[in-house]
Amino acid sequence: MMNIYRTDEAVLHIMKDFEGGAWIQLINPTSKEINVLAESFGVEVNDIAAALDEEESSRISLEDGYTLILVDIPSPEVRHEKTMYTTIPLGIILTQDVIITICREDTPILQQFVNNRVREFSTKKRMRFIYQILFRSAALYQTNLRMIDKKRTEIEERVDGDTQDVDLIELHELESTLVYFATSLRANIIVLERLKRYKRLEQYSEDMDLLEDVTVEYQQAIEMTAIYRDVIDGTRELLSDVIDNRLNNVMKYLTSITIVMAIPTIISGIYGMNVAGKWMPLSTTPNGFGIICIIILVICLITLFVLRKKKML
Repeated sequence: MMNIYRTDEAVLHIMKDFEGGAWIQLINPTSKEINVLAESFGVEVNDIAAALDEEESSRISLEDGYTLILVDIPSPEVRHEKTMYTTIPLGIILTQDVIITICREDTPILQQFVNNRVREFSTKKRMRFIYQILFRSAALYQTNLRMIDKKRTEIEERVDGDTQDVDLIELHELESTLVYFATSLRANIIVLERLKRYKRLEQYSEDMDLLEDVTVEYQQAIEMTAIYRDVIDGTRELLSDVIDNRLNNVMKYLTSITIVMAIPTIISGIYGMNVAGKWMPLSTTPNGFGIICIIILVICLITLFVLRKKKML
């Protein structure tokens, strides 16, 4: 899908044709839309399609007549029937007349611009527009990181209750998401550092201040990612320790039950041997069976008392 926008007098308008100062938004474009755009602005088809490749890494490339910027942005993803997060490429192509964004999903980062929720937004101030996109990308990373920590907290609160396998799987998915975020954030920081150095891109003092703010936000997102990874490691170890402790308690309980049950089994086994009755104690005594049962019960009770004192039960 292709949308064309341009701001006039601080109001965003939808355009029908390519015009100077416009913003062209491509969302999961077709081959025909890519070819039309490539012909109209002299952009390589591969550079437009690069943003649609999930494996494409963040980079900045100066080409003849245009500049390609690729960054990774967060995106929701369903894994194991749970909503998790991953990162996808967002392509930004800067030409002499227009700015082009390419993404395979309709990301909320760009929806904020479409819905006029960004202050001082203008499609004609292209470098500021790029930094505003990156700023909101960093903000979305931080929002998703807080959601990840909230999910981790919910799992941790269930430790005292019924911890299930699904909790361990979800914790692993959260940890995997943080790995994706950490890798993408580091790559995006490199792009930001290169944007500061490139003289080909026209920079204004206000734009440079915004770029500094973007860098700070990304650094903060990187620190949050590192902290949450450490916290998730601790939570995972806690879950493992709790599960091991519960297993040990079950084994202690079963062992104790086995010891107690072994007492009547041994005694009844002895009395069941093929030996003349006169040689068996209490075999000829009136109510001998009841006496033996009482003795077995007393021995079992004493055994239970000893095991309880030793905290085996």
